[in-house]
Amino acid sequence: MRIDNLQYANWSEKVFRQMREGSVDAVHVTIAYHENFRETVLNVEQWNRWFEQYPDLIIKGLWASDIDRAKAEGKTAIFFGFQNPSPIEDDIGLVEIVHTLGARFMQLTYNNQSLLATGCYEAEDTGITRMGRQVIKEMNRVGLVVDMSHSADRSTIEAADISERPIAITHANPHDWHPALRNKRDDVIRAVTEAGGMLGFSLYPHHLKGGADCTLNDFCAAVARTAERYGTDKIGIGSDLCQDQPDSVVEWMRVGRWSKEIDHGEGSAAAPGFPPQPDWFRDNRDFGNIEDGLRATGMNAEEVAGIMGGNWYRFYADNFSPKP
Repeated sequence: MRIDNLQYANWSEKVFRQMREGSVDAVHVTIAYHENFRETVLNVEQWNRWFEQYPDLIIKGLWASDIDRAKAEGKTAIFFGFQNPSPIEDDIGLVEIVHTLGARFMQLTYNNQSLLATGCYEAEDTGITRMGRQVIKEMNRVGLVVDMSHSADRSTIEAADISERPIAITHANPHDWHPALRNKRDDVIRAVTEAGGMLGFSLYPHHLKGGADCTLNDFCAAVARTAERYGTDKIGIGSDLCQDQPDSVVEWMRVGRWSKEIDHGEGSAAAPGFPPQPDWFRDNRDFGNIEDGLRATGMNAEEVAGIMGGNWYRFYADNFSPKP
């Protein structure tokens, strides 16, 4: 089983077919960055059209059992997530509504301060807000997973402590391997994993040691060290693959509507667009390379299978349903 717990590709029949060529059984896709509720609904409508157009390639995923169905039918299950809480606006009642529409992950922040928590680019991290505490409680109730991939350290640790269900960092890497601003420090990863949460390793070049020149061996060695430190069952893949996106999309991701200036984020000011992918992971057909690389580190078959998908499958099964 192969599960990629974060992609934001420029979706097309080509990408969907590559998912099948790469035997990718499920993908968590971003359907909102800065969109409000109504704009997010339009993105759901677009996905509904794709499900109708390509029924031989993709199905809508709501529960872990949909991955079993997709695998049996030779398709890829698509799960929705938000990289910002903007779709719920300032209305806690929308948490249940977006879960009903199919959302299964929601970041409490993107890079900036939100109504819920502090993003990783802010100078001061004030932690989980009053509304944030209430929203976490409601997310726990309905089965919407708390995602802290772009959140600052204190906010992430507090979220792991406040949440009564495991939370996730769907796409980031250890800060001590590569000190990118958005990669996570030891105490942050420990807080999340000790509470039953998951870390999804990112293949976005700004998060990799050496960027696009990062080697498969170096990446897989980092995964193996992290698995040994925090538990092999707490690690998965969240590639952050942005395949075929135009560079203008980076501006939308980083700037949204909050600034008139261009925010270059972790990229170079001279090259604000998408960086090139490593040659061993260009698209969904390359997941086999990661699998081979993990085996080469000395991991056994069960450990590799867990990291490639089994761990996320278990996490989905435990955390997408409403609390009884």
